[in-house]
Order: sequence, then C-alpha cells, then structure tokens
Amino acid sequence: MKIKYAIISILFCLFAADTSYGQRGNRDRQGAPPEITIKGVIIDSESQAPLEFATISIYSRRDSSLVTGGLTDAAGAFEIKSRPGAMRAVVEYISYEPLTLDVPFDRDAMQAGNRVIDLGQIGLAISGFALDDVVIRAEKSETQFSLDKRIFNVGKDLANQGGSAQDILDNVPSVSVDIDGAVSLRGSTGVRILIDGRPSGLANQDNANGLRSIPANLIESVEVITNPSSRYEAEGMAGIINIVLKKDKGSGFNGSFDVSAGYPEQFGTGANVNYRKGKVNWFANYGLNKRTNPGSGFSLLTQDKGADIFYQETIRDTDRKSLSNSIRFGIDYLPSEKEILTGALLYRRSDEDNFGSLEYRDFLNSFPGNQTSTTIRTDDQLEDESVLEYSVNYKKEYSTRNHTLEATIQYQDNLESQASDFLEQTQVFSGDPIADLIQRSNNDELQKQWLFQVDFNKPFAKEGKFELGARSSFRNISNNYLVEQQDDGEWGNLVNLSNDFNYDENVAAAYTMAGNKSGKVSYQVGLRVEFSDILTELLQTNEVNDRSYFNLFPSSFLNYEFKPGSTIQASYSKRVRRPRFWDLNPFFTFSDSRNIFRGNPNLDPEFTDSYELNYIRYLDDLTLTGGFFYRHTTDKIERILTFNPDGTTLRQPENLSTGDDYGLEFTLQYSGIKWLRLDANGNYFRQQVNGQNIDSNFNSSASAFRGRFTSRITFWKSDLQLRFGYRGPSNTVQGRRQGTGTVDVGWSKDILDKSGTITLSIRDLFNGRRRAGTTIGEGFFREDRFQWRSRTMNLAFNYRINQKKQRQRQGGGGDDFEGGGEF
Repeated sequence: MKIKYAIISILFCLFAADTSYGQRGNRDRQGAPPEITIKGVIIDSESQAPLEFATISIYSRRDSSLVTGGLTDAAGAFEIKSRPGAMRAVVEYISYEPLTLDVPFDRDAMQAGNRVIDLGQIGLAISGFALDDVVIRAEKSETQFSLDKRIFNVGKDLANQGGSAQDILDNVPSVSVDIDGAVSLRGSTGVRILIDGRPSGLANQDNANGLRSIPANLIESVEVITNPSSRYEAEGMAGIINIVLKKDKGSGFNGSFDVSAGYPEQFGTGANVNYRKGKVNWFANYGLNKRTNPGSGFSLLTQDKGADIFYQETIRDTDRKSLSNSIRFGIDYLPSEKEILTGALLYRRSDEDNFGSLEYRDFLNSFPGNQTSTTIRTDDQLEDESVLEYSVNYKKEYSTRNHTLEATIQYQDNLESQASDFLEQTQVFSGDPIADLIQRSNNDELQKQWLFQVDFNKPFAKEGKFELGARSSFRNISNNYLVEQQDDGEWGNLVNLSNDFNYDENVAAAYTMAGNKSGKVSYQVGLRVEFSDILTELLQTNEVNDRSYFNLFPSSFLNYEFKPGSTIQASYSKRVRRPRFWDLNPFFTFSDSRNIFRGNPNLDPEFTDSYELNYIRYLDDLTLTGGFFYRHTTDKIERILTFNPDGTTLRQPENLSTGDDYGLEFTLQYSGIKWLRLDANGNYFRQQVNGQNIDSNFNSSASAFRGRFTSRITFWKSDLQLRFGYRGPSNTVQGRRQGTGTVDVGWSKDILDKSGTITLSIRDLFNGRRRAGTTIGEGFFREDRFQWRSRTMNLAFNYRINQKKQRQRQGGGGDDFEGGGEF
C-alpha cells in the first residue's frame, strides 16, 4: 500500500518539479535551502471520516507557481516535502468543495531545526448543487434560488413525508399536477421530466403512474429549469424538471430508513444505504408503497339538437389500489482522485387493482324532470407494470474541476399490461329494453430505449468556459390493444376498436456553448442541432406515418451583477415539444363508452421561442427573486372536444396555429427570526391561443394567478409547517376552469438523540382539491366537477445511521452564466 502511494506521489512531484523548473530557469540547485515537511489529515467536515486520495497542491504565494503536491492515504494523512517559503495549499477531493489555506512559515523555527509544518485536521464540505445556490441559513433551506433554476429540497417539506413524487411536484413552486397526473410549469404543459439528469422509466411522460409509484423518501431534491440552455435536450416547451435521487458519499456505512402509514389506507417503507471504503462506494435505495385512492366526479351535459334538448348527468366513482416496489442499486469506482465510474441498476414493479363506476342518467327536454333511462357501466381493471433500467456513467476531471469529460450509456426496458372487464346495464323508462353489454379489453405495451451521451467542458482565459457534447436516443414502443364483446356466450373481436400500434423515435443531437465574464458582465451563447425521425405504424390497416425533422436550437444568456447579492439575467432559448406516444396512437379509450379519447397520428411538433428576464437579490435573512417570461409557440397542441351524431364525445389533440404565454413570477424567503421561516411564491400569467385553423371560434385569452405561502414555526424542539395554495380560475379554448384553494399541515420532532424523526402531515386539510369547469361548443354545454384524490393523513418515521439531518451545503452567491445550471 505504501509503495502505491509512493509511486503516485513521485509521479505527481515529478510533474510539479518539471513545471516549477521551467519557471525557475536554470537556477543552481546546489545552494538550495533544506527541505521542509508539510503534513496534515483531510476529513469530511460533517462525518469526521478520513478522505483517502484527496489531492494537496502546494503553490508559491509569490508567483502562484505549482511547487509540489501529494495525496492522502487511507487514514486521510499526508506528508509532502517542499522547499521553504511563503506558500499556500489547495486541498481538493471529488464531490467536495476545494479549500485553500496559507501554509504558516517561521524562518527562525526552521533555522533552529524545526522543519515540520503540521496543518492539523482539515475538514472539507460536500459540494453544493450549483455554484450559485444561495446560503440562507445553517440548515439546508427548503428551496434554494438561482437565476435560472430552483432547487426544492424534499427533506425539509413536512407535507411530503410518506407521499410520492407526484405529491412532491405538486408542492414545488410554479409546478402543478392535475388530476390526470399531467405536470405543468407556469400554467403550461410540455414539461420534460428527468431523473438524475436523464430520461428514466421511473418518470415516463406517457404514464402518470410512474410518478405516483416513486416514494418521496427516495428523492433528494427537485430542480426546476424554466429556460434551459443548449446543453440540455430541446424537448420540453415549458422547461425541465430534474428529480435527484438520494445517494450518499460519506465514508464507511451510513443510511436512513423510513416507515409511514396513513388514511385513506396507505403504507410505505424505504431504505437508503451507502457504504464507502477506499476507491469503492456502494449505494442502494428501496421503496415500497401501498395506497388506496378513492375519487368521485359529476358532470352535466346539455345538447341542443333543434327540436329537442338532451340532458346527460354522469356520476363517477373510482377506487384505485396500488402496490409498488422500487429498488436502485449501484457502485462508484474511483480509479484515481480525478475519475469516477458509476454503474447503476434500477427496477420498479407496480400492481394496481382499480374499480370504476359510471352512472349515466338521460333526460329529454327537462332536467331533472323527464328521465328516459339510466345506464351503469363498471370497469374492473388489473394493471401490472415493470421497469428495468441499466446505466453506466464515467466522469474525468483534468487540471481543474471545470475541465471535465463525462460519458453516459443507458438502457430502459418497460412493460405494462392492462386488463379490464366491463359490464354495462341500462334501464329504459319507455320503449324496448336494452340488453346488457359484457366487454373486455387487454392492452400490452412494451417500450425499449437506448441513450448515449458525451459532454466535454474546458475553461479558457480567466473565467471563460467552452462546452461540447453529443447525444443519441433510440426508442421503440409496441402497443397491442384488443377489445372483445360477448354475444350469445361467445367472445368476438371489436375490429373498429382493436389495433396494434408501433412507435419508433430516433433523435440525434450535438451542441456547443461558450461563455465568459468581464467585470460585472457574464454571458453565454450556445447552439444545439437535433435530427428527429419518428415513425408510427398501424399494423392491422398498414397505415404508416414517417416524419423527419432537422432543427437548430440556439440559446443565449446575459448576466449583470449590480453588486454582490444583486444580479439580473436576460435569456433566450428555442424549445420543442414532440407529439408523445399517446398523442399519436389513434386507438380509442374504452373505459367511458360515451366520452372517448384517441390520439392523432398526423400531429406535428410544436416549437417555442422562450424569453426571460430574472432578478435575484439576497441578504442575510431575506431572498427575493422576480422575473418576466414570454413564450411564442407555433403549431400549439391542444385537446379538442367534438360531438358525434350518436351523442358521444370525442377528444383528440390537434395542432392550433399559435399560442402566446407571458407572465410575472416572484419568490420570497425569510429566515430572520430564529423560530420562524416564511416562503412565498406566485406567478401571474396570461395565455392567448389562436385556433382559427381548426374552427373560427377556437380563440381564447385567459389570465390566471397561482401562488403558495408556507410558514415554518419551531417550538418545543419541534417544527410546525402550514402551507396555503391557490390556483385561480382561467379560460380554455373551449371553456373555463374554476379556481381551487388548499391547506396542508405538517409537524415533526426529532427523537432518539436526533437519530430519528417523527412526522405527522395532512394534505388538503379542507378537502378542496377538486377540478371544476365548463366546456362550450356548437350546440352543447358541459359542466364538470371531479376529485381524483381526497384529503390524506400520514404518520412517518425516519431513522438515520451514521447520518445527521441534512445540512446546508456550501455555495457561493455569485453569477452563473452557464444557462440552466448543471446536473
């Protein structure tokens, strides 16, 4: 072991000597003063564990030349021989903040024979999420701000304990999740969701169940990037949401364990463990989530057919039960202090048992007087889903931390199967009776995806940075959908509803970016090139739709720092939202026989030009951010509702001419009182849609406000959190949505000598999280009210081994001209 350290140290010193030799010229070494020894121990400042392979570089304070250097051993200790003089030491270790300190030099002591300088224990802090995160207080804040992204730290939000990823996103500033699981940012859909900076089967955009099955205890933080730079894939018209999973890097064994239970019936347990020794770091996460979600809804449809007016009242009840298991296992291998190789395996299994009931009440010319029939349709559904994901990531740092090469290979294999039994019974009050309908459907979907990505960063000049990268993804989805009906005891295929659908998506991209800083001004420009090839195929009818796109996506960022802690940024980027699998798949949904949804294989992608102007001001106890945003979208994708002659409705996505979104956004965070913390955020936005290419009446203009206010009070060594949320009413292309208000409450207390924490939370205290609205079209009017999930109460317990409660990771308050931060 000592020989290994000696060889590495010799090579390091040879390089340092060669560098310093060129700067010293041919100075005669015979008269050089005696060497001194610089020693010390490098440790993790939080866990006090020694850090093996930490780098110590010794520089001259006179001309900043590199004099010598070395590495720490397994005990974190180092001893470096050096010439005497005024010097400084720079201590670096991967994933930790570098530390610079002066080496004390006493000439009299050296002449007296004391040639050993002991720097003692030197603690390094784990690096923050980004260089521009704001340090609010000693404990990590719930939300950290920067100009171009926000980091929402999950562990500090009491309302999310025992919840899921969907619950977490619904509480992130500027983000909302509707009852169907669709995620929107600043009121707009088209959000790209990533896991640890990459697409993942855990958050499949075509399947909301993925977010519902990720336990909150597996999530470290959520990053929201509203105007991404060219570094990121162009997908995501409204922006990018990156979910960061937990992975500790502390030395030795450490971990945390969670268990939770609540009402309606829900149970969860999870573990996050880590073991690090020498060059190897093992990590694993496991989460089990069992939930019951009752829901209910009501709608009233009025249809004017000239001579008669038809009324249809619909009462909906749902009972969804799910059991999901998620496991993630991986290993970090550090071949040197500048390299890290990570391999990870992720597996998720989800089983659902859902039952839904629809009651249709039909009336003629009078409501609620002249009822003509009642129809009850039930859907007994079983759904199984499995996700298997492999990933390998390699990162190498060169002379500085900003000079890096990173490569990723990832493979996903997702399988989902749904089987439903339908029974429809109709009672007619006049006329001939209608026979019962007995139907069943089976839907099998297989998805496979490969991802290859490489990124290279190199600094230049004093504060400049150049980036270059490439990315390719290959995605295939096969969907087999079969609907059958029983007649006279025999099952027969409903040909107009059954189909096999294939979807192939291949995207190749490359980007380059450069940025620099001059005085108070920093800037960055970038360009991304993407080629997309999308093929859809209906196998039964041999309908093939093959489309290719070649597009340029520029981005630019300009920062100006008025003074430390006060910065403004202007930014621009071009984005795209490609039609997703379910947007293109023309098969009919069948759970509601009177209200049908299908995809549109002729959809085009929508393109968005996004502009932002953001300001951030932070003080010791107060952080303020404000911003203005504007987005112009062509070929905007909207779901349009139409009526069929038989009285059923059909909803499918269409390309409208244009859409314009603009608005204001603000955030406030205050922690000036020791026992009180306040967070507030709000955004006012206006949406204008021009859909005259579809219908002359498809023009809408809507304004809306959404906001949240959170207070956190510390008393009797415990924390109480209150959150108030409001979503204002807004217009749609065909109607209007009503506003909603919610209240969440959470309380937590540390126990077991602060190794454990117990948390009690209530989401939607007054049970007000409902969707309500109206839809208006030619000859019809519909009023809807629906509640996908009711009030929930949860009790959670967290226990930590060799871990402390999360602390604030060190960061700076300076500029960031990287345009969207870094994952």
